Amino acid sequence: MSGIGGFQGLEGRLALPEAVARLSAALAVRGAGEASVHEDGVLVLVHRQPTDIDRRPVAQPFVDPRGAVLVGDGALDPAPLQLYRAYGIEFARHLRGGGALALYDPATGRLLLARDGFGIKPLYYAETDQGFVFASTTTALIATGLIQASVLSQARNELLQLQFTTGRTTPFAGIHRMLPGETLIVEQGRVVDRRLYRPLPAVGPLPIAVEPALLALDGLLDRAVGRHGRAEGPIGLFLTGSVESIALLAGMAAQGAAPVEALSLTYSQPTPGSDIELVRTVAAAVGARLTEVPFREADFWHLLPEVAAAIDDPMADVSLVPQWKLACVAAEAGFRTIFSGEGGDELFGGYGRYRSLLRPWWAGGRVPRTRGAFDGLAVLRAPLPGWRDGIVATDAAQGLGTRTRLQMVQAADCQDWLPNDLLARFDRCLAAHGLDGRLPLLDREIALFAFGLPDTLKIRDGVGKWLLRRWLDQRLPSAAALSRRRSDAIPIGAWLRRRGAMLGPLVARQDGLREICRPDAVERLFAKIENKRQVFAAWNLLFYALWHRAHVEGLAHERDVFQTLSGHGRG
Repeated sequence: MSGIGGFQGLEGRLALPEAVARLSAALAVRGAGEASVHEDGVLVLVHRQPTDIDRRPVAQPFVDPRGAVLVGDGALDPAPLQLYRAYGIEFARHLRGGGALALYDPATGRLLLARDGFGIKPLYYAETDQGFVFASTTTALIATGLIQASVLSQARNELLQLQFTTGRTTPFAGIHRMLPGETLIVEQGRVVDRRLYRPLPAVGPLPIAVEPALLALDGLLDRAVGRHGRAEGPIGLFLTGSVESIALLAGMAAQGAAPVEALSLTYSQPTPGSDIELVRTVAAAVGARLTEVPFREADFWHLLPEVAAAIDDPMADVSLVPQWKLACVAAEAGFRTIFSGEGGDELFGGYGRYRSLLRPWWAGGRVPRTRGAFDGLAVLRAPLPGWRDGIVATDAAQGLGTRTRLQMVQAADCQDWLPNDLLARFDRCLAAHGLDGRLPLLDREIALFAFGLPDTLKIRDGVGKWLLRRWLDQRLPSAAALSRRRSDAIPIGAWLRRRGAMLGPLVARQDGLREICRPDAVERLFAKIENKRQVFAAWNLLFYALWHRAHVEGLAHERDVFQTLSGHGRG
């Protein structure tokens, strides 16, 4: 984990040292150690080191013998420079692993930005009157003074209705998100060309029987865990009761001489069949050392303002808050690298919406994300226009080659939902606590294999991730309870209902909401939360209000949610 940024002046204008200094200072949230700077007249590249640099002896920027310069965020070495010399601007297609980078070739005056195919690491940019500026966070771009923190209404509408935003759009007007797999070519302070590499193929499933598929998966998981295990410092696993998380536990246990170090959240008193009971069982079966991290209602109200202030490119995902605490505990315990199972649901076919999609309409089948969080609730002053435009465009772009309907929805999730919610959540929580992340299920070989499986090996008899479950049955029979797993959901509904009467007036009066919501309707919503849709809507409003205060109004957060929403002190 580190932070990168830079600036290229427009049409030969000199770089702006004060703006770059502010950018570098703002990147300290991703690397509070020493800042390394490369200057070349019209261009500046910045790399922020993590504070534990003594554990990471390779410093950036990297410079090749012909003068090309490289900075990156992720498990980066000088290899991209060699790939650039071999393949030119197409070099990013040949990169392996998750990262974001900037490469400058002084011989051509060309700046190249590249992001990995799944969007594991973030990268943002803006074209301003002074030139082209980029950074690992939107906050760093705003800190330059070249861009204002002005909300883009369509992105706001997406966030409120979907809980995440799509494509290049961020909530800030003029700030763009690099797409997963995208390469930008920048000359004279302007984007002159783009390349886009999608990691999932356009071909349909490849025929394979169950036993050969299990054998292939066994080898792929073993190699991926081994590759990702070559990391700095002590390694921990964020362990849940999900199939993919326990599969990683089994894979790590099979490779290591030392016990796997796992961390798991608990939300309430465990009951038979709950996540934590299953986690304890499988951890004991492989001899893992399990650290249980309790997350209670008090943690939620206390941590939420801090989390909202740290999430510059927002996703209204309630799991942000417990994952933030988990990352904090991991860092305090001395871990430096965290394994997690993100990507398993998208690639192996785990979501209930996938199973619903494959059912006929008369059996409950439906297309996902056709209804927004606020549809039919009479909370908004007016409908939120354009909130489905990004989703519709993404869905339409997946009908390539011979893909099945299931593959199309999987690919759409991998293009927007995965990078802009799940991976961004994981990245921000870890980066804020100085941790590196490793996601073996997004290894290129595993991704291609899983996506290319026949639909019947992903979903069978109403069960998702079917092949991964079969593999786990063989590797870790004690995980058989996964077939009847009851997830330990965050009890956000109960917490909001308990405090709704107090929260409603506080949320309703926030500047970020008054222009789009009717205050009286907001108060009524919080006062009487009765179903999941109302819980989802109330949570979205609460998170957006806190995010808007921090990132648009520039207000500092207080001790907890209630003091923050009641306060008026400017940061």
